[in-house]
Amino acid sequence: MSRRDPDTTMAAVPDGTRTLAAAGTVTDTAPREWISGIGVLDKASVLLEIVERGPAPLSELVTRSGLSRPTVHRIAVALERLGLLTRDFHGRFALGPRLGSMSVEARYDRLAQAAGPVLAELHDRTGLDARVLRRRGRTQTCVATCAEGALGPDGAERVPVGMSRPAGAGPVAQVLLAWQEPEEIHEGLRGARFTAAHLAQVRRRGWARGSDVMLPGDIAFVVPVRAAGDDRVVAALSVSGPPGRMNAIPARWLGANVFDAAAALGDALHRSHALPSRKPPGPASVRGTAAV
Repeated sequence: MSRRDPDTTMAAVPDGTRTLAAAGTVTDTAPREWISGIGVLDKASVLLEIVERGPAPLSELVTRSGLSRPTVHRIAVALERLGLLTRDFHGRFALGPRLGSMSVEARYDRLAQAAGPVLAELHDRTGLDARVLRRRGRTQTCVATCAEGALGPDGAERVPVGMSRPAGAGPVAQVLLAWQEPEEIHEGLRGARFTAAHLAQVRRRGWARGSDVMLPGDIAFVVPVRAAGDDRVVAALSVSGPPGRMNAIPARWLGANVFDAAAALGDALHRSHALPSRKPPGPASVRGTAAV
């Protein structure tokens, strides 16, 4: 016999809108694309849809889902154990590493393949961690990393492929947002720890530098990745390391090597047809200065 929450029911209406009714009160409705008809799966799907828009504390999950607090807590913790949810530095629920890995495998496998040799060479030249990240909604996700530089002292991956962090802070987030459409920039700045002025500076320079949100305590230098013949920023290339090591590397030398690696990655993407070419690059696609 299946177990059901006595105070909560799931209803599907003809127009495809799903509602959650708690204690006879229907919550705000919203169109839902994914409905299985299996109560616990649909409730888990609702929580994932909420977190997909950005990290959320338990109280927000309760309010926005219309589910009881014990139900939300039980399902969210179960999803966390499965790696489908995780917690950020503030204890909020965020999309988990397994979802990032699934997304990487399904959509960015060619990007990861193209990045492998480029990141390995960049790591060999600089001795720094090298990785490629992409923006997914309000998160930044690692889609490729250099295996030789990705292990910590305990042998575990420091930043595994699929690892995600909120896209509201750090140089990677700035690079991934700076060249987007104005509407997307406006939306991305909501709740961000940087401003439109910071993004304008990133566009002028062609790079960003600051604390690495993937590895707290490290410093990251980040440049955009574009497919050859296209002005879209499709990813961010980041190198990072402890402050002492980063400060010891000549800035111009580091910048030149990272820009060269980003160009090589863009060429590899173009050759692999991972991205369709749309139009010749305009002024916004200037490579940027290597002076960091």
